[in-house]
Amino acid sequence: MEPTAVEIRDRILRKEVSAVDVVQNFLGRIDAVDPKIHAFLTVLKDEALEQARGIDAKKQKGPLAGVPVAIKDNICIRGTKTTCGSKILENYVAPYDAHVIERLRAADAILIGKTNLDEFAMGSSTENSAFGPTRNPFDLERVPGGSSGGSAAAVAAGEAPLALGSDTGGSIRQPAALTGIVGFKPTYGRVSRYGLVAFASSLDQIGPFGRTVADAALLFEAIVGHDSRDSTSASVAWKSSPRDLAGLRIGVPDEYFGEGLDPEVRTAVLEALSRAERKGAQRVRVSLPTTRYGIAAYYIVAPSEASSNLARYDGVHYGHRTKNVEDVLSLYSRSRSEGFGPEVTRRIILGTFALSSGYYDAYYNRALKVRRRIQADFNAAFAQADVILGPTSPTAAFRIGDKSEDPLSMYLCDVYTVATNLAGLPGISIPCGLTKAGLPIGLQLQGRAFDDAQVLAVAAALEKELGMAPLVPKL
Repeated sequence: MEPTAVEIRDRILRKEVSAVDVVQNFLGRIDAVDPKIHAFLTVLKDEALEQARGIDAKKQKGPLAGVPVAIKDNICIRGTKTTCGSKILENYVAPYDAHVIERLRAADAILIGKTNLDEFAMGSSTENSAFGPTRNPFDLERVPGGSSGGSAAAVAAGEAPLALGSDTGGSIRQPAALTGIVGFKPTYGRVSRYGLVAFASSLDQIGPFGRTVADAALLFEAIVGHDSRDSTSASVAWKSSPRDLAGLRIGVPDEYFGEGLDPEVRTAVLEALSRAERKGAQRVRVSLPTTRYGIAAYYIVAPSEASSNLARYDGVHYGHRTKNVEDVLSLYSRSRSEGFGPEVTRRIILGTFALSSGYYDAYYNRALKVRRRIQADFNAAFAQADVILGPTSPTAAFRIGDKSEDPLSMYLCDVYTVATNLAGLPGISIPCGLTKAGLPIGLQLQGRAFDDAQVLAVAAALEKELGMAPLVPKL
């Protein structure tokens, strides 16, 4: 059994193994399995070994001493390509470090590479990358989820013990569920977005992947904190606090167990809930009635913000520039049509329409009203419950290509996750079972805003009771 990130860190601190040995081990694993999976877009071999040698030479090592971390390729690392999985940024080299990268360097983590993603983080399968799809380590014919599928697959396949992703509507939790690992989306504002290439600024949040809750918490604690360069960064104290399941009030929304939920997923999630009850937790029936409008509201708010954020990619400032130029208009239109893939184009058009004169009130403003209703629903539910439990994804991993021609079907993969982002809440996915085909099933826990510590603590307690983690695919 491969050691966890916590175990790797502890062995390095005890000098039982060197950081260089650890990095070489994971680089070897990447060489062995990544040609099958395509989790990485860039492997920072020389840089990682150089960092490892520096860490081995230090007397006082940081909390992530020598632990390799894979980075989703929409997070900037100075001097390294940041492509966002898009041809429009294919050759863009970031001139600065994101805030989370600064924090990782300070914690003595090893930056081992940049991972694949749906283009500009727009997707639920990592099939929309301009550089080819990532495959699920549990079944190479299936998707790893998205948009952070490369980061999730890298951790699941043992190519890195930890990874960072970004979550705009489920892009950490959903791929974690489909690849049998832990993915945590912090409260909006907990982690600085400085250096994260924007998709939808009021929804985006960086968060960790790990094979266990303790691993994910270790990485989260390294990146959490206020940053003055991000105007939405929160100055709210953070302190971990373990707890058991006895006396815990678990909210179970009827809306999360209705039409469209795969029976195997339903059975696994409800069995996990029963296990928690046997340990003294209390099941509380709650209602989130606006859930059914969540997908519709999300696909107005997110594309509208994306339309604004992606306007900067015009062939002038940076990024892809068409060679077929006749005038300024052709420069803009051809650079963008050549650089953006079909899903990004679809969402830009949708967002531009929703924001256009005559439609702004009918669509965008109405979606914001729904967003406030969703927040009110959660507030009412948390008056009765400490956490809310449900499935992360309505199904296990689907086959590559199954939903590519049906955008609505793909969007519904995030039916249980988008509301968390619309409300700005913390959420985590942990493994809770396997289908008959051997595919992982994920369980989601959601908590009150800035109650990240309790969400992690409950997840750790439930993880221990279920005994599922870490899952290991048979590659």
